[in-house]
Order: sequence, then C-alpha cells, then structure tokens
Amino acid sequence: QNGVVGIAKPAGAPAGDNGAPVEPPAPALPPLHQEAFDAAERADYPAAIAAWEKALKQNPNDAEAKAGLAQISLLHRLQGKALADIRAAAAANPDGLEQQLDVADLDVSGGHVEDAFDRLLVLFPKLDQDGKNAVRARLLDLFEVVGLTDPAVNAARMRLTNLLY
Repeated sequence: QNGVVGIAKPAGAPAGDNGAPVEPPAPALPPLHQEAFDAAERADYPAAIAAWEKALKQNPNDAEAKAGLAQISLLHRLQGKALADIRAAAAANPDGLEQQLDVADLDVSGGHVEDAFDRLLVLFPKLDQDGKNAVRARLLDLFEVVGLTDPAVNAARMRLTNLLY
C-alpha cells in the first residue's frame, strides 16, 4: 500500500539466492553427543547408552547428556516388549516390582506421566529396601525424561520425599 516491497535483511547477514537472510548452520554437537545420536538413529541403544555415559564421565554436569541417557535408557528398556504383554503382566501382579516399572516406562513413553509416577509412588511403601531403591532410581530417571521443570515432576518429587522421610 505504501510502495514498500521485498524483505529487509539485517546488516551484515548473508543473503540467499532470493535475497532472504540465510539461517546460520546449527552448531556442531560435541563428539560423544553426536555418537549417541547416531547410535540411537540406528536403534543401537547399548552404543548410545555407552556414549552418553562416557560424556557424563567427562562432564558430570552435562544436563543434555543426563537427559539423553535417561531417554535412550527408556527406549532400550521398552525395546521388543509389546504393550499388551506389559499391561497384562502388571495386571496379573499388581505388587510386582518389575511389572510395575515396565508399565511406568510405558506410561511415560505414551505421555501419561502422572499415571506412571502415581503407580510407582503407590507401590513404594509396600517394597523392601532394595525395591524402594529401585523405584527411587527409576523415578529419578523418569524425571529426567519428562523434564525437571515439569509440574508433574515437581509434585512426584515432593511425594517421593515425603515417603523417604
């Protein structure tokens, strides 16, 4: 309407063939992160886990490696298992630790995080110390998968803390 046509490009930004700004290339991933992503793409979960663990040994505060390890571990635990079989085994053994851990993994992978957390937190008081340690470790792992800032994680973390003390 005012006679202005075209796209303005920021000063110093490279332009493509049509004059539009060119997106800068994504920064390269650290080598062990790339190794883990490549292994995951091949569905070689043990290799991906090893790469993430190696990255964490080099830098224990690497949040991306912690999350990557948790996510790929979840995929590895569910690999080759059928949804119906997991649910049937858990229904047949409602106090069975391994069966309930499997369903919690399945629930998180399907986006039902509150169900997964609740399942494990209800089971927690019924377990011996080894079972409690296994549930606590799995919950911490699932918290990483979901994201530490998610409200469901915060609520489950509070419930777990109350059960521990």
